Amino acid sequence: MTWLTWLGLVRGACRGFGTAGRRGAASRMVTACAGMVAAAVLAGQPAVAGEAPAQGEGGERKLTVDVFSVVKLRVKALSDARSRRTLGAEREGSGIVIDSNGLILTIGYLIQEAATVELLASDGRPVPASVIAYDYATGFGLLRALKPLSVRPIALGESSRIADKQPVLIVGFDGVAPAFVVSRRQFAGYWEYLLDEAIFTAPATINWSGAALIDSEGKLLGVGSLIVTDAMGPRSQIPGNMFVPIDLIKPILGDLIATGKSTGHMRPWIGVLTQNVQGKLMVTRVSPDGPAEQAGLAAGDIIVGVGGKPIDGQADFYRKLWASGEAGAEVVLDVVQGAQLRQVAVRSTNRDHYLRPRPIY
Repeated sequence: MTWLTWLGLVRGACRGFGTAGRRGAASRMVTACAGMVAAAVLAGQPAVAGEAPAQGEGGERKLTVDVFSVVKLRVKALSDARSRRTLGAEREGSGIVIDSNGLILTIGYLIQEAATVELLASDGRPVPASVIAYDYATGFGLLRALKPLSVRPIALGESSRIADKQPVLIVGFDGVAPAFVVSRRQFAGYWEYLLDEAIFTAPATINWSGAALIDSEGKLLGVGSLIVTDAMGPRSQIPGNMFVPIDLIKPILGDLIATGKSTGHMRPWIGVLTQNVQGKLMVTRVSPDGPAEQAGLAAGDIIVGVGGKPIDGQADFYRKLWASGEAGAEVVLDVVQGAQLRQVAVRSTNRDHYLRPRPIY
């Protein structure tokens, strides 16, 4: 019996885990069912049809992440990268091989302002890669291996067809972890980022950055972005991971490969990081020398509206911000500074123009 068949049986056995009456019981049920999936995978066949699994020293079956088209990324940021403060000078995560010419899909923040990128398969041989694109709207990043990789590409699945409580695999450079899809909903990030529908899984896995979310057919459903504390919803308090749905890359993939960016207007970006407080947004940090800082915004300010229209949370703020026009448009924010309500005009920019470009020799 293959692991694909086992996953179907496990799905039926664990069908009720999301309806457990208490949070603790639900969490224990998720963990127990995930363990069943792990046992099925390790006892079964690899996801790539027709490929024999590797053998351990004692002849036991051994799965490597190469089977799932996943490689390790090692990234060094530019010495003057603006993102070094938040993302670090050296970064590590996963990439997913999606074509036979060494095209690698990952989460974009790993390769933001990268000076060098190395890919490592299970043989440990480093392969240099070039950055192709980072799409800020979706969060996806693209790389191209500069030497041949001995890793087969994965097929793209259909994230729109994910079923509730569907068993999946999360594959990062450090190994394979079983999980379940526990919710699909809007996600608003504090860094001017919004997905209309993200994929949330549980239980949580540690090395999520750029990890592959794979379905029972061995196809790619999403790319790992974050660890969260509310995977089953705002009141769940069950830790898990958030994935960017693979369907979002399909309409823009050709443009990203050809030009390094998607077509359409560039969203206005102001460089403000916020925390939602009862629908209003407290500024926690502004990007140094960014539009918001230049306009006089600072940590502790509270954004209550855009252009005289009140906002209700981060998602509503972003939609009103992006509706102000293309990058470069002036955005008027209603801001509480100290005890006063003020209107602050912010000249937005294209986020690409703020970040440090990689030098070309």
